[in-house]
Amino acid sequence: MIEVSGLTKKYGSNTVVDNLSFTIGENCVFGFLGPNGAGKSTTMNMITGCLAPTEGTIKINGYDMSEDSEKARQFIGYLPEIPPVYEEMTPFEYLMFVGEAKKIPKKDIKDNVYNVMEKTGIKKMENRLIKNLSKGYRQRVGIAQAILGNPQIVILDEPTVGLDPEQIIEIRDLIKEIGKTATVIISSHILTEISAVCDNILIISQGKLVAKDTTENLVGAKDGQKHIAMEIMGDKDNILAAISNIEGIIKIVPLDTTDDGITNLEIIFDEALDPRAAIFNALSKENMPIISSYIKKNTLEEIFLDIVQKSFTSELTESTAKGGE
Repeated sequence: MIEVSGLTKKYGSNTVVDNLSFTIGENCVFGFLGPNGAGKSTTMNMITGCLAPTEGTIKINGYDMSEDSEKARQFIGYLPEIPPVYEEMTPFEYLMFVGEAKKIPKKDIKDNVYNVMEKTGIKKMENRLIKNLSKGYRQRVGIAQAILGNPQIVILDEPTVGLDPEQIIEIRDLIKEIGKTATVIISSHILTEISAVCDNILIISQGKLVAKDTTENLVGAKDGQKHIAMEIMGDKDNILAAISNIEGIIKIVPLDTTDDGITNLEIIFDEALDPRAAIFNALSKENMPIISSYIKKNTLEEIFLDIVQKSFTSELTESTAKGGE
């Protein structure tokens, strides 16, 4: 569906996107993450044909974006960070214009327009001037133009900016629905939004790809470690004495002991040396029952910060090494 190979964008001596390579398949929702200035919007603009790369290739359904741009772009619907709307038009007029620009058959344009207005919740605003709409409704008009014509690939740069919480939930549901029949790439600074709607995640830092995996894999484990939260009936010091030397435990973090004698703690352990059975046996032997126990998943925020920090450290190390040569 989307093949990116060696994608690079330079402005003079400044490299904004640095040798990116990845593929994205059909009917899935990809989150595109990175800190400010990482090159996310630049990459999206190149994938959509709005910006020419300095080096590298982009293929959409086999069509090279540089050599066959018109055919490649026909598969794409795009919402840039600032919605490309004409404020002197009504949503209906604007979407009819976009439908013609997308070369939707004339007999089908009106039905397509009413369909996307219904999906994005702007039907009741169809005859108001766009300049008189709230920021949230303008954003919805932008999303409507992106999905008009049922493109196979929908690219959304910050699609929920300016929306209230109820509208955000509605748009998230819409993105999930679109992902059933199209490939969706969504960039957002709201990491909970990415984890809520995306099947897969790409993370770039300083223009380089630093992670690509399923959302489940990224938040499920980090560096072969897992965290387990436990409630144990017993004194904190006695619990620590019973389990501290068990093989596989990397760190124990005592949290608190309640008035009824239940100690809360977190245990970080090596996934390859799962110590949970040994912990159970040790505590049972000392008559300290486990009240509750569950694996804690890393938040996407933690994963994101960890990966980005490592990429900065690696880049700094490489720069220092080169400077010393």
